[in-house]
Amino acid sequence: MSATSDATRAMRLSLAVGFLMLVLKVGAYVLTGSAAILGDAAESVVHVAAVMFAAFSLGLLNKPADEDHPYGHSKIAFFSAGIEGGLIIVAALFIIYESVRRLLLHLPPANLDKGLALTALTIAINAALGAYLIRTGRRQGSLILEANGKHVLTDVWTSLGAIVGLGLVALTGWHSWDSICGLLMAANIIWTGYGLMRQSIGGLMDTADANLNAALDAALRRETEKHGLKFHALRHRDAGEMHYVEVHLLFDDDIMLRDAHRIATEIETAVQASVTNPVLITTHLECQGDHDELHQHGESSDPHRIRA
Repeated sequence: MSATSDATRAMRLSLAVGFLMLVLKVGAYVLTGSAAILGDAAESVVHVAAVMFAAFSLGLLNKPADEDHPYGHSKIAFFSAGIEGGLIIVAALFIIYESVRRLLLHLPPANLDKGLALTALTIAINAALGAYLIRTGRRQGSLILEANGKHVLTDVWTSLGAIVGLGLVALTGWHSWDSICGLLMAANIIWTGYGLMRQSIGGLMDTADANLNAALDAALRRETEKHGLKFHALRHRDAGEMHYVEVHLLFDDDIMLRDAHRIATEIETAVQASVTNPVLITTHLECQGDHDELHQHGESSDPHRIRA
């Protein structure tokens, strides 16, 4: 089965389970009136909306490059992660509001045993789904699936918080435990949402991946040294499903273009095979003799520093 069909199947499963979780949690809230469970149900509403957008994004991501989008549509992954992170934070704010309201009004939960049983069932289902989505997303390099999996796991934490809150109410008889646990869950959800939004902004702004940069630099040093060459102007950007890499290679002045192109292709292939990220490398061939003269104006020192 292809990676695309695996991702599509995973997203459909996530959407189906999301609707099931929403039904179970609304039922648990109707039974208990718990602030924590209401917050948990609200998070599921947001989750279903986020998965629907993620499914749309996944379909757009798989569209081939066209005249208007020569690099393809994979940047949509960062929009999807950012929107999902923002919706997670909105859900957390609603949980905070409802928890404080019920705390101030001293509203107690009811039917604790049934509410606990339904919530425990949602935890088991979501934990399995979240792990599956994250594993599939990382295996395929899909930010959309991985972000969706992280969102599902935040659902596990909200449900766990609801169980802890109801359990403490049952053990101590103090109704405020319900709202306190709801506030703690909201703090955890905000942290997860912030992480997704930061990842989204970093991708859209082409923030450099330090680990990938180090791996590319080491591989280029190794491969260019084999051919007695130098390189410089290494740059790369994350397009969601692919990292686009650019680098300049410096050759002797008397080399044939045919031979230089062959060597450059060998270097590209070796470097691509040596890094774990999916990369597409474009090399720019230059002659050492007149390089400094051609590039002496308007050139920043660090990106163009020649590497032996």
